[in-house]
Amino acid sequence: MSSFLEVAHIQKSYFLNGKRIDVLRDVNVKIAQGELVSLVGASGSGKSTFLHVVGTLDMPAAGTMHFKGKSVFEMNDAEVAEFRNRTIGFVFQSHFLLPEFTAEENVAMPALILREDRKKSFKRARELLERVGLAQRAEHKPGELSGGESQRVALARALMLKPDLLLADEPTGNLDPATGEGIHALLREMNKDLGITAVVVTHNEALAQSLPRRLRLKDGQVVDA
Repeated sequence: MSSFLEVAHIQKSYFLNGKRIDVLRDVNVKIAQGELVSLVGASGSGKSTFLHVVGTLDMPAAGTMHFKGKSVFEMNDAEVAEFRNRTIGFVFQSHFLLPEFTAEENVAMPALILREDRKKSFKRARELLERVGLAQRAEHKPGELSGGESQRVALARALMLKPDLLLADEPTGNLDPATGEGIHALLREMNKDLGITAVVVTHNEALAQSLPRRLRLKDGQVVDA
């Protein structure tokens, strides 16, 4: 399997009340471009920690990560920040939308922060909202949206800068099953239609089984499940 993302020998520990807790122990994973992958595991097994390391939100104690052949952890802080902003899109369990801005403004925000062309940014934001079925809600603020609608806005925002990799951490954890399935279907659609590579952390076994590849985090290591 040709990989555009490869993590090798990743280790990550935390200290709690003076005791060291090894969360990730020699994690090795290869993911090919265009793959749609679920990551499951018991609560507290380190799924979110793994996603944060891959997303460069947290650095490992040891190990390497190569993206399209480039060694990410050898980059300096500015290069890592640039890599994260340009390469990775994030969707979390909580949508983290800015309450004072409209759905359209929230989606466009990553591009606006980078001072990209304002007109083009809002045009793409509208297109993404249409893609997730929310064109008619573009002018609504988060307080006027349902949980499922807010998460779809968050997904559109994650795609704003055309990331190579989408990382979703329990994206349906706060949603009812029917609404959650709508988000799952949307992720599968984005993967099929746009060729987006995605890793989805979930405790939802039905979602995990519906994705082409399933990984399981157990005893600090990732295995195909």
